[in-house]
Amino acid sequence: FMDSYIQIETDHLSLRTIALSDSEPVFKYRSDFKINQYQNWIPKTMSEVRDFIENKVSFEIDQPDTWHQLVIIKKDSNELIGDIGIHFLDWDNYQVELGCTIDKQSHGKGYATEALRGTINYLFDKLNKRRIIASVDPRNQKSIQLMERLGFRKEAHHKESILINNEWIDDLIYAILAHEWMSPIE
Repeated sequence: FMDSYIQIETDHLSLRTIALSDSEPVFKYRSDFKINQYQNWIPKTMSEVRDFIENKVSFEIDQPDTWHQLVIIKKDSNELIGDIGIHFLDWDNYQVELGCTIDKQSHGKGYATEALRGTINYLFDKLNKRRIIASVDPRNQKSIQLMERLGFRKEAHHKESILINNEWIDDLIYAILAHEWMSPIE
C-alpha cells in the first residue's frame, strides 16, 4: 500500500499533496483566464476549487486512472506558487502524465523546471515509473520550451483532438523514458 501523501524537496521548493486549506491561493492563480488559456480547468469560484480538491483529487498514490495534485511552495517565503497534476494512467501502471500550472508572478524564474525535475525524479526513483508524458497545446510555446529543456521529445501531434470551451484544439504529446532521464541536461 503506497503512502497517501507526497513530499518532495528541491533546492528552492517544497512540493506536497494539496490540501483543502490551499483553496484560496490555488484559486488566485488558477482563475486567471489569460495566463491559463491553454488549461482545460479554469475555476470561476472558490467552491469549484474546494470541490476539485475534495472530489477530483485522489489521495491514494499510484492508483490507475486517478489524478494526484501537488502544490509548489517557495521555501524562502512559504508562498504557494503553483501545482503539478500527476495522472496515473489506467492502461498500465508504468506510465504517468504530468501537468503544471505556475502563478504568473513566478513565471520565468525556473520554478516549473525545478518542480517538474523533482517530481520526475520521484516518479522514476520512488515509484519506478517507466514513461512520463505531457499533453501540450501547440500554441503554448513556453510549455513546449519547458518540455524540451527537461529532455522530453515530441512523440505526437494530434489534430483537433481535445474539446476545450467548445473549440477543438490540437494536442502535442511529449514523453521521456526512465533510462533517458538518468542524465538530465541542466
